[in-house]
Amino acid sequence: MARAPVMAAGGIVLRRGSAPLIAVVRQRKRNEWVLPKGKLDDGETPKEAAHREVLEETGHDVAVHEFLGTLVYQSGGRSKVVHFWRMEADGGPVRKLMNDIKAVDWLTLDDAIGRLSREYERAFLNQVGPIALAAAGLAAASVPSPTHIPERASALANDDIDAALRTLTPAEAASVDELRHGLLQKVKAWLRGEA
Repeated sequence: MARAPVMAAGGIVLRRGSAPLIAVVRQRKRNEWVLPKGKLDDGETPKEAAHREVLEETGHDVAVHEFLGTLVYQSGGRSKVVHFWRMEADGGPVRKLMNDIKAVDWLTLDDAIGRLSREYERAFLNQVGPIALAAAGLAAASVPSPTHIPERASALANDDIDAALRTLTPAEAASVDELRHGLLQKVKAWLRGEA
């Protein structure tokens, strides 16, 4: 019998300053740098879990904004499905880091991409990081030129995924469509008991 995917949620957490910064956290157990995220608790929505996990892993209370995308990967022989939202931290930490987290660093987009230990997270942040910066109305000066998002992206409305998708280049839109189709097929196969 196929095992159900692990459902998780997290955030691309921004902090405003002279240059916009993105939070990455260092896990104590594996000593890896990752995006802040974690599994859903019973009865919790993905958005609620994302907010809770980011608070626990970064120590910062955040404002949760629009949905940015879903990352699907294999972990421990199971599919892990992680939904991400754009979030903003204002001020300093409001609590201690959870025991599983050794440190939190605030880095420019380029540095955050470079710091992440897992290739699939680097690729994901490379794709959604510029969208998050543009949606926040922050200059995307540190964004590598292949993923530069036009200025019109700064007019995104909260929770308006369609508006975010319209800012993508045709190649980026095709990539999103492939991701959606692949995820849909995995879910359908799992529901049929084939995965």
